[in-house]
Amino acid sequence: MNLALIDWIIIVAFFVISMLIGVLASRKAGKSVQDYFLSGRNMPWWLLGVSMVATTFSADTPNLVTNIIRQNGVAGNWVWWAFLFTGMTTVFIYAKLWRRSGITTDLAFYELRYSGAEATFLRVFRALYLGVFFNVMIMAGVLLAGIKIASVMLGISPQQTVWLVSIITVVYAALGGLRGVILTDFFQFGLSMLGLVVAAIYIVNLPEVGGLSNLLQHQNVVDNIAVIPDLNDWNVAVPLFLIPLAVQWWSTWYPGAEPGGGGYIAQRMLSAKTEEDAEKATMFFNFAHYALRPWPWIIIALASMVVFPDLQTIQAKFLHVDAAIVADDLAFSAMLTYLPKGLLGLVIAALIAALMSTISTHLNWGASYVVNDFYIRIIEPKATEKTQIVVGRMATVVLMLLAALVALYLKDAMQSFNILLQIGAGTGLLFLLRWFWWRINAFSEIAAMLVSLIMAIYFQFFYVGNLADYQKMLWSVGITTFVWILVTLLTRPSEEETLEKFVALIKPHPYGWRKIIGGSPKIAALYQNKGLSLGREILMMFLGVFMIYAALFFTGYCLYGNYVAAIITGAVSIVCMWLLYRQWQQR
Repeated sequence: MNLALIDWIIIVAFFVISMLIGVLASRKAGKSVQDYFLSGRNMPWWLLGVSMVATTFSADTPNLVTNIIRQNGVAGNWVWWAFLFTGMTTVFIYAKLWRRSGITTDLAFYELRYSGAEATFLRVFRALYLGVFFNVMIMAGVLLAGIKIASVMLGISPQQTVWLVSIITVVYAALGGLRGVILTDFFQFGLSMLGLVVAAIYIVNLPEVGGLSNLLQHQNVVDNIAVIPDLNDWNVAVPLFLIPLAVQWWSTWYPGAEPGGGGYIAQRMLSAKTEEDAEKATMFFNFAHYALRPWPWIIIALASMVVFPDLQTIQAKFLHVDAAIVADDLAFSAMLTYLPKGLLGLVIAALIAALMSTISTHLNWGASYVVNDFYIRIIEPKATEKTQIVVGRMATVVLMLLAALVALYLKDAMQSFNILLQIGAGTGLLFLLRWFWWRINAFSEIAAMLVSLIMAIYFQFFYVGNLADYQKMLWSVGITTFVWILVTLLTRPSEEETLEKFVALIKPHPYGWRKIIGGSPKIAALYQNKGLSLGREILMMFLGVFMIYAALFFTGYCLYGNYVAAIITGAVSIVCMWLLYRQWQQR
């Protein structure tokens, strides 16, 4: 595409501002390891919440949503909407526990909660497994989206895209640390949301689409706009709706939606000023992630079904694009080529912002694992803080290089999404229960991690049957959960001294900890007149879920012109919000 001067000015200005933020933040980031990886634990909740949202709003997210909608309709989004249950449990049950721990990375949890050499092994192994392997896979999927966007909108090769994005992102992520990442996220998120909202409005009014009402009545679209699938058709309802809501949200580990919190979400909670700030930040993230953001992507995806009804029409329009990467997720980028000058530059900058915000977070998060949970734990325990920051910056560069190489081999957004779901299948329940059941130990986590990985490798490379993706996930969840529970019961628990220290510091709900609490009068005294009950927290979780789902549907029904349903869902959202506020005030 031929970009106008105004487009290039907008794009270059975006890069300059991002770089300046990283440079300015580097002054504080280099002071200490805590400043570099946790921003000195003094970040306000609203800034942390925006950073969480910006990270999960990557360039591959609208591509993935477009892929889902073109194959399964709007209701297909329950495959990720179901993770709202995970998010709400994190807000009301786990956020305060993470902040209370005072650790630097969520992997330090292992030696806080478990004892013995197995706890150290688990921490170090997970640092490489998550910080390098898993992290590289996530960033590669994000880069794949950048490749597709750039190939369609700019006509540049995958290699050129990867190097351009990698160099700029590495510079500000390595210089500014987490503070630079969070501040840049704030700028980039605002830009990306503005760009895509305006783009959706323009695209809906293209002559080829004919306005919102014509779009929703088009023969290619009308049967795909339902937010809940036909529950009478079990072939559709089971994989798209029932399995995500009944099983997936609590049983699978997925970045940004970890059961009980974890990864970069935990990193942000650990960076909060207080426990309450950690809760507020995570609450804002979930509301913005599920209720505010999806509809511009959905509208553009539906419009693509009119303009590009099949892959052949996409390929015919963009003959210069490698046929190997032409899939349904490419339709999102294809629709953006219809934008006018000026707006095109804004949207390209917005998509680059979304891509870079995600990659920068994953670089800092992965580097924090490499430094805190591998380098100073195994290689050089006495390393100075200056050395640790240097190693963190080196790790940032290496992670980016690995992600760039892997990105050149991926084909579509759903491929990466399904691989990650399979790898984490069956581990979710353990992550929820390890805060509640003293008997879970490091061997439990090692077993869950290894079995889920083996199952994922088997289904990805060796399985030759015809099971659907959700059926593969169910098998993985069942086998992995059975194995880790069996291992828990057959292996020795963590040392009582470790468990007592954990309970004294974290003060988890007493259910599942009676043996530890009853064995120590000092710890038992901590639980006298203990505040918030688990029952109230679960009630608040469900109120939060209904509030956000109702807000999501309210926006959709307004766009659909179904004003009766919009009034009902809007009222439900407001009532749930009021009840949730009352419960929050009474804690």
